[in-house]
Amino acid sequence: MAKPTKNAALYCTLLTVLTVIMAIISFYSHNSLWIIVGLLPAVIYEIYRTEEGATTQYSAIALLIILVLEAILIIFKVNFDLATFFGEESKYVGGYYLPLGDIKIFGPILSAILAVVLFFRTAGIYTKWLSVVICIGSLTAVYIINPDFFQSILKIIINGLFDRINLY
Repeated sequence: MAKPTKNAALYCTLLTVLTVIMAIISFYSHNSLWIIVGLLPAVIYEIYRTEEGATTQYSAIALLIILVLEAILIIFKVNFDLATFFGEESKYVGGYYLPLGDIKIFGPILSAILAVVLFFRTAGIYTKWLSVVICIGSLTAVYIINPDFFQSILKIIINGLFDRINLY
């Protein structure tokens, strides 16, 4: 059943403003924990707003789990170098070579991917709004953690979007 929309625009606006404030704090402090924490209320509201579907409800819940795990990795300063683990500097994924590095980069990447899934799989304007906020916030975290990796992942996302909407 569809969730009430009486205050949804206000909540989405407040969550967007919170996410922007936390992104600014993250940029100035060079600490991605701020944006991760700032995304949690938006993700929780996304879980509430998302109706049960083939992948939507599970994607929204997975977002929360990933962000909580990401916060734990950052708080406890867990460092695990995937390049050393795999014995190579990059991996071929989806037609692109992605640089490998610290494991903390993959939480925000997975969050951005799940947010894109939610954008295309949900019907409501507010769930789409929240998925855009979550995707941009997650990409902000990627940029703060590793600007070089951000460029690589942005290429993949843009190409994926072009494929999805058939612009070329």
